[in-house]
Amino acid sequence: MATLRLEIITAERQVFADDVNVVVAPGIEGELGILPHHAPLMTTLKPGELLIRKDGEETYLAVSGGFLEIRPDKVIILADACERAEEIDITRAEEAKRRAEEGLKTHPQGVDMARAQAALLRSLIRLRIAERRRRKSRPS
Repeated sequence: MATLRLEIITAERQVFADDVNVVVAPGIEGELGILPHHAPLMTTLKPGELLIRKDGEETYLAVSGGFLEIRPDKVIILADACERAEEIDITRAEEAKRRAEEGLKTHPQGVDMARAQAALLRSLIRLRIAERRRRKSRPS
């Protein structure tokens, strides 16, 4: 099966660099399925799940937004933040979720509601990615 190069880069590090078969990314206007020889495109990413498929294996990453550039043989993602499932601290993500929900519920003075909603979304995505890994690693 044909492949394309995928590179995921944040300000801190290169998160991923490999040849893959399929990339599904959370574009600002919906999910983008990217196969080799895709038409060139540049778009903004929204927070969500990034799916990478290589040789039948699926890998999910949590991405918190950024930019995606598609070339015929390469996809480059410049992410605000991106985490592999094994990097996610579940306790920290659950605490972030709790704080965001509390901020949204009580509306304390000085809390930016848009920021609280974005924090809640990020924590939910991180928890969903971590849960996928946990289910995948459980014996059948």
